[in-house]
Amino acid sequence: MSTDAAPQLCFEQVTRRYHGVSALDAVSLTVEAGSFIALVGPSGSGKSSLLRLANRLDRPDEGCVLLDGRDVAGMDAVRLRRRIGYVFQNIGLFPHMTVGENVAISPRVAGGAAVDVAAALTEVALPPDFATRLPAQLSGGQQQRVGIARALAGDARLLLMDEPFGALDPVTRDQLGRIIRRLHEQRGLTTILVTHDMAEALLLADRVVVMTAGRIVADATPREMVRGQAGRAAEALLAVPRGQAARLAELGR
Repeated sequence: MSTDAAPQLCFEQVTRRYHGVSALDAVSLTVEAGSFIALVGPSGSGKSSLLRLANRLDRPDEGCVLLDGRDVAGMDAVRLRRRIGYVFQNIGLFPHMTVGENVAISPRVAGGAAVDVAAALTEVALPPDFATRLPAQLSGGQQQRVGIARALAGDARLLLMDEPFGALDPVTRDQLGRIIRRLHEQRGLTTILVTHDMAEALLLADRVVVMTAGRIVADATPREMVRGQAGRAAEALLAVPRGQAARLAELGR
């Protein structure tokens, strides 16, 4: 495994417009090395747009993105993406390749060291013999585990996740969240999770950033948010899991 340290990622006054409409409006955010940050907010708030700037899937119209102090705009895109693991809701496994081939593809294409596929699958709680199966033979949750294993197969130290659990059932979603948190700690990652689920953000992340209309409107630890110290926007998102918990408690009386 690589001994490279987890990187720091900084967004400095980034603005991104699509057809004249600002998806991001002068956003500044520093993601410290080794931290786990959740980006939450309503659809269209700019969460995914911000994430895509980090590995140059998109570019800012204004401002810059710095990885360990270097502007990613000046980096080779292929080399940059080798340092970054990316997991998204649609998974994107190659259907004609086996699970093992999917996991090993990025390092192989990049000319890196061979991947221990059995170990990579074990890390995400899949049996090593799944390596010979095709993605269509796996459940949605199992496919997403393969997606996570593939994202980290090249020893990435920055993990970006864009609604990775959105299409999964609650039990599988919870299991995968625990796996991600464990891998974050064991591998010493810097992790950014985009999610609509406030409870998920509070339980997994070290810091929760709330976005609305392309701007950051709250930035606090989970404890500060639960204590009502993060402002009105955070309170509005917290109202949903709090209301659900209250209704469940009422049912048990």
